[in-house]
Amino acid sequence: MLHVVLVAPEIAANTGNIVRLCANTGAALHLVEPLGFTLDDRNLRRAGLDYHELATVRVHATLADALTAIGHVADRVFALSGRGDRPYVDLAFRDGDIVVFGAERAGLGADILARFDPDRRLVIPMRAGNRSLNLANAVAVVVYEAWRQQGFAGAADVGTAQSAIGETPHDSGFV
Repeated sequence: MLHVVLVAPEIAANTGNIVRLCANTGAALHLVEPLGFTLDDRNLRRAGLDYHELATVRVHATLADALTAIGHVADRVFALSGRGDRPYVDLAFRDGDIVVFGAERAGLGADILARFDPDRRLVIPMRAGNRSLNLANAVAVVVYEAWRQQGFAGAADVGTAQSAIGETPHDSGFV
């Protein structure tokens, strides 16, 4: 489905949450060094729970290495940034698209962002005066929109799978 690329992620718990998200949506996760943690960090493991085995996670030395390994098509690689020019919902996502996110504190550096044409710099709209979303939340917003546009391909049948909050569906009597 989608390839999520995190450039120099800093916080293990955020990346662990993104591992879990990717496992549950079928997205592949690519981590670009340097990482602010080790892959055996207990916070990463705790946040990802037992989803590490279900997710496709690869580590790359550079963004260029990640894109080469994915086998990217240049016009289907998108940067997510607060300095983006195009709302992410205006994009018609396709199977195999690549979305690139920056580190928690700095986002994508100007040098990386400059590699993207303005129409491939996506932004998540927010209220005026607010700075940013948590990285794991931003990735979730974009991944679920891309998956929604793909008809939730590969999802379990509604009513037979666990819900997004970890509960087994049941008749609670609430309407």
